Amino acid sequence: MTGTTGSTGTTDTNITGTSPTGTGTGTDTPGTDTTDTSPTSTSTSTSTNIADTSNTGTTGSATTGTTVPATTTGGTGHPPARGTRGARLTLRGAVLGHAGAAVVDGIDLDVEPGEILTVVGPSGCGKSTLLRTLAGLLPVLGGDVTQDGTPVTGPGADRALVFQEDALLPWRTVRANVELPLAVRGVRRAERRAAAEEWLERVGLAGHARAHPHRISGGQRQRVQLARALAGGPRAVLMDEPFGALDARTRAEMQQLLIDVLRGTGATVVFVTHDVDEAVFLGDRVALLGTGRVLPVPRPRERHDPSEPATGALRRAVLASLST
Repeated sequence: MTGTTGSTGTTDTNITGTSPTGTGTGTDTPGTDTTDTSPTSTSTSTSTNIADTSNTGTTGSATTGTTVPATTTGGTGHPPARGTRGARLTLRGAVLGHAGAAVVDGIDLDVEPGEILTVVGPSGCGKSTLLRTLAGLLPVLGGDVTQDGTPVTGPGADRALVFQEDALLPWRTVRANVELPLAVRGVRRAERRAAAEEWLERVGLAGHARAHPHRISGGQRQRVQLARALAGGPRAVLMDEPFGALDARTRAEMQQLLIDVLRGTGATVVFVTHDVDEAVFLGDRVALLGTGRVLPVPRPRERHDPSEPATGALRRAVLASLST
């Protein structure tokens, strides 16, 4: 599908492809602060068209592709100041995937600074590939991928990627894991410790700072991962089904926690999920990669109410997109 954007911010976009794997790796030894290790993700090929019907998008014209905005947050290790604007992530005619194996072909997308864009679609439609390309873990094969107008050519400290597996380093304490991105940047020990303790308090783990990951629950480990991602003050947070392995109650608690801790950071969030209710609850907009639409989410943010017509219609549209 092709289309143009007008004053209302609507956009028709085309996404074609198959999703390859992306990795973020690193090593750490006791007494040495280095980069963290990240798991890999795989998906297979599909084609999708995305038409943006939200009023929050940017205006302009597009021949093919999807426009998705991204938010950025700045910081020195402490929670970013309120009102900080997130990064704008832009894709123009972008071809995503591995060399010789495109997964998404010709996407035009703008992610608004400070928004939460949830991304839903059938397995293999390119969701994880999109995240890894925005994170700089996969090079763009064609077209342009930019952050605030600057090409994304590799990982950056102002973009954080959060996986379903927590990837915490088992020999480091909870606090030391949260400090890790700050240590890599060379932030002084006292400053990074203060930042880690502040974020652990915000995610409800102040009493577990000295514990090791194997001593805490799966939900608590995800809280640590969230604190670690935000402690570095990223302007964009890219989340690949981070709550997918949690039980229903813990998952709901983590969803609310994410909303709460993001307040005031200004960070842009791109959040991939297969859970329809999660997409509707968390997102300011929902991108349906299976049908090629980007839909605004009714507010105020509430758990799904079957009697609310607008939310019910959105939920049905998201469900239908998963069967394409």
